[in-house]
Amino acid sequence: MGNETKDRIEALRKELNEHNYRYYVLSQPTITDLEFDMKLKELQQLEDANPEYFDPYSPTQRVGSDINKAFTQIKHDRPMMSLSNTYSIEEVEDFIRRVSKELGGENVQLVGEMKFDGTSISLHYEHGRLVRAVTRGDGTRGDDVTSNITTIKSIPLQLPEGLGYPDSFEVRGEVLMPWKVFDALNREREFNEEPLFANPRNAASGTLKLQNSAEVAKRGLDAYIYYLLGDELPADNHFDNMKAVKSWGFKVSDAMKVLNNINEALEFINYWDNERHNLPVATDGLVFKVNSLAQQEEMGATAKSPKWAVAYKFQPERVSTKLKYVSFETGRMGNITPVANLEPVLLSGTIVKRASLHNEDIIKSLDIHEGDYVYVEKGGEIIPKIVGVDNSKRSSDSKPIEFVSHCPVCGTKLERVEGEAAWVCPNKYRCRPQITGKIEHFVGRRMMNIDGIGEEVAEQLYSAGLVRTIADIYDLTAERLMTLDRFKEKSAARIMKGIEDSRNVPFERVVYALSIPNVGETVAKKLAFAAGDIDHLMAMNVDELSSIDEIGQIIGESVVEYFAEPLNQAIIERLKIAGLKMAIDRETLAKKSTRLAGMTIVISGVFSHHSRDEYKAMIEANGGKNSGSISSKTSYVLAGDNMGPAKLEKARNLGITIINEDQFLEMIEKE
Repeated sequence: MGNETKDRIEALRKELNEHNYRYYVLSQPTITDLEFDMKLKELQQLEDANPEYFDPYSPTQRVGSDINKAFTQIKHDRPMMSLSNTYSIEEVEDFIRRVSKELGGENVQLVGEMKFDGTSISLHYEHGRLVRAVTRGDGTRGDDVTSNITTIKSIPLQLPEGLGYPDSFEVRGEVLMPWKVFDALNREREFNEEPLFANPRNAASGTLKLQNSAEVAKRGLDAYIYYLLGDELPADNHFDNMKAVKSWGFKVSDAMKVLNNINEALEFINYWDNERHNLPVATDGLVFKVNSLAQQEEMGATAKSPKWAVAYKFQPERVSTKLKYVSFETGRMGNITPVANLEPVLLSGTIVKRASLHNEDIIKSLDIHEGDYVYVEKGGEIIPKIVGVDNSKRSSDSKPIEFVSHCPVCGTKLERVEGEAAWVCPNKYRCRPQITGKIEHFVGRRMMNIDGIGEEVAEQLYSAGLVRTIADIYDLTAERLMTLDRFKEKSAARIMKGIEDSRNVPFERVVYALSIPNVGETVAKKLAFAAGDIDHLMAMNVDELSSIDEIGQIIGESVVEYFAEPLNQAIIERLKIAGLKMAIDRETLAKKSTRLAGMTIVISGVFSHHSRDEYKAMIEANGGKNSGSISSKTSYVLAGDNMGPAKLEKARNLGITIINEDQFLEMIEKE
């Protein structure tokens, strides 16, 4: 009897999974909703009566759980990079020519596909079963949202047997909220007097981060898969891999198409520029990828984006609306930014109320007057910007917008940055938005990563007198935090844990967190490794700083000026006492050498011992430079299998030494 029950449960699960696939992926249901519900009800009753056969991935479990739990951070097996953008047909043509040139004039076949406007997700499968779902996060680490992903019915939890998929693989895709669901959700929120979602992307992203997966299940999210990764892929090209993924039961866009030349790519753009408006989900462009996986590997990637793919953003929609007034806002580094406050207007699915005017020169070039009707576009369909004025609607007595002469917050007379369009407030250490902006920057994810302190909390801490410099953060206690409005024990504990964990943040991130003018993340890393510790960095003069690779006179002067300020010196001393890391870790330094100092190395081909990214990191760690192209300045070419023939010929013509993996590893391991 027990085996019969188990067999019936497994048969119902298999049948219901098949019907889910037909309904949510193929849009071709073969039974009525009532018939489906009756089978689901039977399965639920059998599972309730036989708990020993419970399976968290049963079709009955897609309703989610109301258990509230925080997300765990997971490191991606492979970085989830972003795509570089193009905004015109000419730029797409340039990309295609650049790809062909980089591959030595080889025939390059592209795949065109939709760029869905949602939130990226990485799905890992073992033996056909979903084991982990991770958001993109910062590209290196993301949130484990597996429990929420299981509620999305177009994502298979268990693949049918016998379809030929690898034992282990990863697919990447986009989680979306269909327009129909988005509109219904906003109608419901409007009825309940709740804030409306600005667009489907924000709604999908916010839904995926809900702690209550039962609530996620109600939101009707969807998902399209756009890439397959793994060690044993079914094909040597992207298009056939995606056909295989579709045959396994995943939702893959029918818009995906192989393109053999520029003309076909242009036809693809022209078709979808209009047809995209008929899709059930939001899109913000197209994606063009090199089809061959070998060619993808050959081209590699920059620090942020793969070289073998590019996004094409559709021409932005333009609307006209009335300018209510221009406000002036002071930023973290004292820059004054004019902001146009507008009569609310719908633009590309979003209600737009504000748009940056950037600086005084932009205001003058647009010749904006009080009460003007202005034309608004979205740059890349994301950031609203004013692109012109409707002079036919201008009032005869309207006056030009005048840029402020004093800081709108502290009242200090503004100074013009030499050679730039920016006006800045020089009151660096007493101007409130500059102080709170530095606090907000300091606690940011890529800096000290103190969770729970955002813009609003930074303002609260400043207003309450608890934090007036970044060093004050380390004097906070849970008791002090709980004196603030809306602060409870749990939120205070989260911040205190973040503060404690920040004491282990590497020195290079501490340097970045200090808000030294002109010192971004990459420059901070170079300064930290060149100086070794904070005392040495503070003692370096402009000439010493300027001699560091890629650190010029302007950055050198900014660093010297920052550390010459007594208040900053006091802050550094307090941060030392608080226990922050003020020197590069010995373990990190031990991995660095100067064995490749002065050398420029080009990586080409496919490798067996390490990935291309790992070899690039090794080159940098040993003092060398990476380059994507061969020139007379190239010291070596690190060549793997399938090195492009054009690069091989160029290296030989220039007399550049070509080394293999073993020779390279031997070079950097020599004492």
